[in-house]
Amino acid sequence: MYKDFQAEVMLLPADAKQKKEDAIVAKEKEAKDLQKKRFGKDGDLAKKREELVKPLQEKIYNAIEELSTDGGYAVIFDKSGSLTMLYSNPKYDLSDSVLDKMGYTYTKKTQPEQKSSGTKQKNEGKK
Repeated sequence: MYKDFQAEVMLLPADAKQKKEDAIVAKEKEAKDLQKKRFGKDGDLAKKREELVKPLQEKIYNAIEELSTDGGYAVIFDKSGSLTMLYSNPKYDLSDSVLDKMGYTYTKKTQPEQKSSGTKQKNEGKK
C-alpha cells in the first residue's frame, strides 16, 4: 500500500491523499496489534511455549528432587552455563537463623498470621 501510495502521491488530490494515508496508518496499527497478539510477552507464542515447556520443566525438577532425596544430596547445581542452583534441601536453609542473628523477625507467608492479645515480638517493625 505504501509503495503504491508513493507512486501516485503526486497525482492525487489532497482529500484522496489523506484517505490513503489514513488507510496505511490503520493497516500498520493492525499489523502491530496482530504482531503483539502473536509474539508479545503474553502472546500466543509465549503461551504455547509455556504450555509445551512447563511439563518438561516439572519432570526435570521432580527427577532432580528424587535424585537428591535418594542420593542424600543437600544441593544440586547446574553447570551447563552459569552456576545455577537447581535444588536445595529446605532443612539446610539458614535464612531464618541469619535474620534472627541480625535481630529481625520473620513470618512465613504460607502460615496465616496469628494475632496476639496485646503482646508484640521485641523486634517487630525492624524489618
